[in-house]
Amino acid sequence: METGAAGVGREDEAGSGPGRPAPPADGARASGAEALTQAAGTGAERGGRPYDVVLFGATGFVGELTAAYLAEHAPAECRWALAGRNRDGLIALRDRLAARWPHCAGLPLVVADATDPRSLRELAESTRVVATTVGPYVWYGDGLVAACAEAGTDCVDLTGEAEFVDLTYVRHDARARETGARIVHACGFDSVPHDLGVYFTVQQLPEGVPLRVDGFVRAGATFSGGTFASALTAFGRGREILRAARERRLHEPRSVTRRARAPLGGPRFSRETGTWALPLPTLDPQVVARSAAALERYGPDFRYRHYASVKTLPMALGGAAAVGAGVAAAQLPPVRSWLMGRYQAGQGPSEERRARSWFTVRFVGEGGGRRVFTEVSGGDPGYDETAKMLAESALCLAFDPLPKTAGQVTTAAAMGDALTTRLRAAGIRFRVAHRS
Repeated sequence: METGAAGVGREDEAGSGPGRPAPPADGARASGAEALTQAAGTGAERGGRPYDVVLFGATGFVGELTAAYLAEHAPAECRWALAGRNRDGLIALRDRLAARWPHCAGLPLVVADATDPRSLRELAESTRVVATTVGPYVWYGDGLVAACAEAGTDCVDLTGEAEFVDLTYVRHDARARETGARIVHACGFDSVPHDLGVYFTVQQLPEGVPLRVDGFVRAGATFSGGTFASALTAFGRGREILRAARERRLHEPRSVTRRARAPLGGPRFSRETGTWALPLPTLDPQVVARSAAALERYGPDFRYRHYASVKTLPMALGGAAAVGAGVAAAQLPPVRSWLMGRYQAGQGPSEERRARSWFTVRFVGEGGGRRVFTEVSGGDPGYDETAKMLAESALCLAFDPLPKTAGQVTTAAAMGDALTTRLRAAGIRFRVAHRS
């Protein structure tokens, strides 16, 4: 089945709430102090902290995929740890990793709960970078961002939830700027291919002129229970999303010399791609616009439009109807709860199904009399490639020379060229298809 995008957020096992298992018995938990003790003997500390990267929510579906990616690809000097609220679950995950990668047998474990501020503070203070898969983030993400902003710890996540991103900006951006923390949301399929794809496209166009870019998303994939829960949560919080966006606008400074916009385009047939283009009101265009506002390379006047790319008109109409039905159903709490119960958090598509999944994002950029067609593509968007993007984002922040940034920043602004290079080396394709 072909879909326009692969979901709005990601899941994990930390915390408690609707659609989540109850917290484990005390015997299955350990204190943050105990976890830090496990780091003894890991080598010389960097910046006084025992870890370079901690993966929070490691036993969730995407969390375990990310842990496996780090086990295989993290450099030998990287001191990383698994984190979550269930110590027994972390031990079991470590055993599974060690069965494939024996060097993981001594991997440190950090026990922390998304609803326990003290454990989140200890977690943030133990590492240079936290990568978190714990969602829906609007329920379970704010405490960790607060802890990282206070501790000066970089934080990357997989959120596609606009409300959460706006709320954390209002609440924590100023403190993160003071401490030097980089809060980088949307480091998975939401929104790395789109943000870095536009960044890549802009680099092919003239400097110092108005630029226009359109993005067309196609994906063949399925979703997990946690992604479904995140999507339904967002669908059912329309008023809260608008309220958070208004509050952000009151706090966010605006440039008087440059303009960056991401208007919602109308449905149309795209001659550039030979498909029907449906406006895609995800977090992605907002992220792109914020990158454009932060980076002068996008020119004095930048506009981005974001579309789902569908082959036929009946498919386009059917997709729009399905989304409309989902939004309508999410407004009714009993229906929303029933739908969430149909998919268990922590479960997702099989390895065989993911192996058949794919994504392609095509970009059409114009400016200064030039036109360029570019493409970003890869494998399973919501899980395998998302785990890769999250892990490489964390490693990029931990080890690469990067522009000096702080506060809530985008992947393009914080890591642009370095992360693009990492992802290309990891098998995600960035290419120029045509110039004119």
